[in-house]
Amino acid sequence: MTAISTDTPVGTVTRDALAVLQPGFAGTTAPDWVLRQLAEGLGAVALFSRNIESPEQVARLTAQLRAVRPDLLIAADEEGGDVTRMEARGGSSFPGNLALGAVDDLKLTRAVAAELGRRLAECGVNLDWAPSADVNSDPGNPVIGVRSFGADPELVARNTAAYVEGLQSAGVAACVKHFPGHGDTAIDSHHAMPHIDVDLATLHARELVPFRAALAAGTKAVMSAHILVPALDPDLPGTLSPAVLNGLLRAPVEQGGLGYDGLIVTDGIEMQAVAAAYGIERGTVMALAAGADAICVGGGLCDEETVVALRDAIVDAVRDGSLPAERLADAAARVRRLAAWAQEHKGAAEGIAPGSDVGLEAARRALRVTRTDAFTPLEGAPYVAAFTPEANIAVGDVTPWGVAAELSRLFPGTLTGTYRAADVDGLLAAAGDRRVVAVVRDVHRHVWMARALSAVLAARPDTVVVEMGVPQAAPTGALHIATHGAARVCGEAAAEAIAAAR
Repeated sequence: MTAISTDTPVGTVTRDALAVLQPGFAGTTAPDWVLRQLAEGLGAVALFSRNIESPEQVARLTAQLRAVRPDLLIAADEEGGDVTRMEARGGSSFPGNLALGAVDDLKLTRAVAAELGRRLAECGVNLDWAPSADVNSDPGNPVIGVRSFGADPELVARNTAAYVEGLQSAGVAACVKHFPGHGDTAIDSHHAMPHIDVDLATLHARELVPFRAALAAGTKAVMSAHILVPALDPDLPGTLSPAVLNGLLRAPVEQGGLGYDGLIVTDGIEMQAVAAAYGIERGTVMALAAGADAICVGGGLCDEETVVALRDAIVDAVRDGSLPAERLADAAARVRRLAAWAQEHKGAAEGIAPGSDVGLEAARRALRVTRTDAFTPLEGAPYVAAFTPEANIAVGDVTPWGVAAELSRLFPGTLTGTYRAADVDGLLAAAGDRRVVAVVRDVHRHVWMARALSAVLAARPDTVVVEMGVPQAAPTGALHIATHGAARVCGEAAAEAIAAAR
């Protein structure tokens, strides 16, 4: 390790330490502390749903930030579909990856990403922590699921590449995630450390295929995952592992690596898979030393105290030699190169004609409808029973989902109830003589939900079933609709299909 030399300006190291941080903050206008840290060298900020009221308000916010630092990277965790920040209050105008993968039309995937990118750019966002390039090989995965294009590596790869191309055509840098692949896990890294216990041959044939495609498509950033992959490193999660970041992602292709030279961003450093074992200050230093270039600081960590603590931990690590000064300088330089690219391409979105209906078009094409002889068309307002599992942290519990709002427009007087347990008697009593529309989300993952649905179908065979998660179980109900996601447009497309079914 190289300690900081006596002739290295401390101010330079401090500015580099701030340059590699990507913190969130509270409020719909920029707090004074954010503006102060921008002036001192902070290179990026992140927007979450707590910062967003409307596109116009976000545009004012980003203009306020760039008045202090014109070359600022402004990131958003905007995947579309279930994981939306820009439309958290009403639901996304775009279906998520699983719906796009179900259609598997690369022109459509590219068009959806381009329109999403156009809207982000119009608001002043120039870095999107998307798309997910994970292969959802474990259907019980609690955190990826519909965020993945699917379970087939080649399908995921071609759609990931198309999404990167579409997003970046609008001048918004793509950030594919979660390297080296979060699809084969049964644990959410927000809560604990997931393991992927497969051999190197499987990793190269499955998890890494979409990332290679994304690099070939020119993705500007890659996000690391807080997952332990013993075949690569038996001790450290990907975000903190030199073997994963330098030995695999950065290493030349001829040496068995992926040959990537762009920006590496960590997943949220406050997530428990890192924070619980290492703490955020130590985890930040370890990630930079391992080869990461930028530290995502999201979630509830949105204050100046956190930013200053991470800045000081980085500076102290350079001083004591545990983080080489040249490694920090290299990381900061990559951040600045991406910022320069974003500035050069900030007018790219003006060349994209607005495609306001492309998301709904994609959602309609993603529907898979199965009808039995028991189905008869709805003649009156139904009762919508939404079986609602606990939302994972990535999705959050703010964004509405389902088909009730959309069915209410088509069938005035529609009633709805939300169920988090198998209260079948209460459901049937509330429904009365109305037709039941049962809305489920990953029914294969929730025993209580599967039992409740079976009981409802036994009592009311004419029930319509809408699956808004990953469809795994055989279609059930008189009419079964798989939407491949719970975005607002997926609900709208499903409601249209219910109303049109004859």
